[in-house]
Amino acid sequence: MIKTEFEQKQSIIEDFMEARHIDALLLKRASSFAWATCGSSSYINTASSYGEAALLITSKGRYLITNNIEAKRLVNEELLDKQGWTPKVSMWHKTDSSISDLTKGLRVGADCDFQGSIDLSAEIARMRVNLLPIEQDRFRTLGKVCARAMENAIHAVRPGMSEFEISGLLALESEKLGAQAIVNLIATDERIFNYRHPLPTSKKMERYAMLVLCGRWKGLVASITRLVHFGWLTDELQKKMEVVAYIDATFLTGTRPKRTLKEVFMDAVAAYTRRGFTGEWELHHQGGPAGYEPREYIATPESEDVVFSGQTYAWNPSITGTKSEDTILVTDDGFEVLTEIDDWPMLMVELPDGKIVKRPAILEIK
Repeated sequence: MIKTEFEQKQSIIEDFMEARHIDALLLKRASSFAWATCGSSSYINTASSYGEAALLITSKGRYLITNNIEAKRLVNEELLDKQGWTPKVSMWHKTDSSISDLTKGLRVGADCDFQGSIDLSAEIARMRVNLLPIEQDRFRTLGKVCARAMENAIHAVRPGMSEFEISGLLALESEKLGAQAIVNLIATDERIFNYRHPLPTSKKMERYAMLVLCGRWKGLVASITRLVHFGWLTDELQKKMEVVAYIDATFLTGTRPKRTLKEVFMDAVAAYTRRGFTGEWELHHQGGPAGYEPREYIATPESEDVVFSGQTYAWNPSITGTKSEDTILVTDDGFEVLTEIDDWPMLMVELPDGKIVKRPAILEIK
């Protein structure tokens, strides 16, 4: 008998709890909530990592812990009672002791700060990152949505627009397609050279803009960056974009099953050096496994995590003034770019082994 996604998730949770010798598992992060419920939303404030509901799993049952404001939607629209979650509802203005009462005398693991619990947030992130086939299909859908939103927004950008206006375009195109723009970074002209995480400002664009989107749908998050330039590119920008595309291609082709993230990362560091930008990688993180967070965890030169088929990754190498970023799905045969934009200008990158990889160029509008 084939198990449903929810049944598979419950089996994974049971094995996880047994391996860590805990009697109860508390999940409060919005990402963990979405993962365990197959895509449901517990958040109200999209800027918060934690939702207005929690999940508690013990040997006696599965519980949905929330207040009277949220309970109706979680049952009527998210249908969590149909999954077998027993609602434990408190009045919004009263202290809720449900979790303490249900875990009294138990050894509790959690993805949050709960008194007396064991912090298993890192281990839970690594549990979330191994996606089931149905989650991979949802990611494909999300990737197409984020790509379309980016394409529509960036083609509407014009000189004279403020970064706030450009941010509004990106949010509009993403949200109207159903994906929340939980990261929406915009830089224009010199700000692209000055800041790796550029929050939008009132500055007006002259020639050059970078748009960064992390879009969330059914809990999953896909990331994509694109750049647009009005007029001819400078030799400096052209060279830097070619190099960053080379490094990105190194990341993508190196992210193969059974390799460690350390191996993937150090290959990319060597690529930075080989192309004359030694140390540039230290100016910004390079990305890592994606899933129910923009990055479930960040790859470093010390990462011993192993790549598996079915995982998604969002690498984002940058060289001051340029960046390359897409979300990929790792397969047994290589990788699948989930956020590819049809008809986007591409650079044909040749790697040392002779392999040719297509990576996005800067969109030039002359």
